[in-house]
Amino acid sequence: MRMGPAELVQAAAMARRFYLEGKSKIQIAEEFGVSRFKVARVLETALERDLVRIEIRVPAELDAERSDALRARYGLRHAVVVESPADAEETPDPENLGEVAADLLGELVNEGDVLGLAWGRSTIHMAAALDRLPPCTVVQLTGVYDAGTAERGSVEAVRRAAQVSGGDAHPIYAPMLLPDAATAAALRHQTGIARAFEYFDKVTVACVSIGSWEPGISTVHDMLSDEERAHYASLGVAAEMSAHLFDTEGRRVGRDLGERCITVKADQLRRIPEVVAIAGGARKAAAIDAVLRSGLVTSLVTDTSAADVLMAAGPTPKPALNRADPDGN
Repeated sequence: MRMGPAELVQAAAMARRFYLEGKSKIQIAEEFGVSRFKVARVLETALERDLVRIEIRVPAELDAERSDALRARYGLRHAVVVESPADAEETPDPENLGEVAADLLGELVNEGDVLGLAWGRSTIHMAAALDRLPPCTVVQLTGVYDAGTAERGSVEAVRRAAQVSGGDAHPIYAPMLLPDAATAAALRHQTGIARAFEYFDKVTVACVSIGSWEPGISTVHDMLSDEERAHYASLGVAAEMSAHLFDTEGRRVGRDLGERCITVKADQLRRIPEVVAIAGGARKAAAIDAVLRSGLVTSLVTDTSAADVLMAAGPTPKPALNRADPDGN
């Protein structure tokens, strides 16, 4: 039905009140002396006749559609999918993930929170990109991985985050993996490390990385001997996060490894209200899927390469936000 000029003017005015001025349909009805049902019909017609165009825009590097689909599939609190760099087909954890994760932490962390940072290249990139955080305490959740590279900045990441927030820093000056359980236990009782461990149960927001069980994509994999790697592979390990190993269904395997590691416990991670994982790249997609199925993670920052694989992978997993232990423990 064709709209006359009076109807067009009225429809435009009502649309302006509703979409731009934020007035309710009842308020608009009272102003124009019509029923709210008439207002609803006019607004609907305005959309149909292209008088009103609604455009949802996010920054070009963010993929809102994939983000929402991924959040719904895994029952996450937040999922942010970033466009993969054109040349990053084989590269896990593009650096732009850290930049977006830094902005996300700026949203999630509140004054007085305790922020926990686990070792990982992506968390190091995130800390370097931080430019705002409310006053909070920052604690390191794992020991460090020192392979003689410039990427071993766990302590620096904690200090950087604390500097931005103006809060206290509690770094851990110890390796992530020790030769045996006795050495690890002795280190946990050293004053500085013990002080950091005391904060683990107080962490309110944590930032973690995810590794695939292959060379160069998993910190723990690279630290183990060939014999140890073969042993854990035989247990079905598909992913690791903060020195905890997971099979494809998100069940923890190889728990004995944790006795040799300086790291936050899995049950402590499960009690943290917000656990943000930063991981991307198609090569890491299976590992990301495994960790998300564990229920330890509440939010994810990833890229389109990983997201496309995740959305096509297997049956829909159990929602993460029930945070149930898949092992029943």
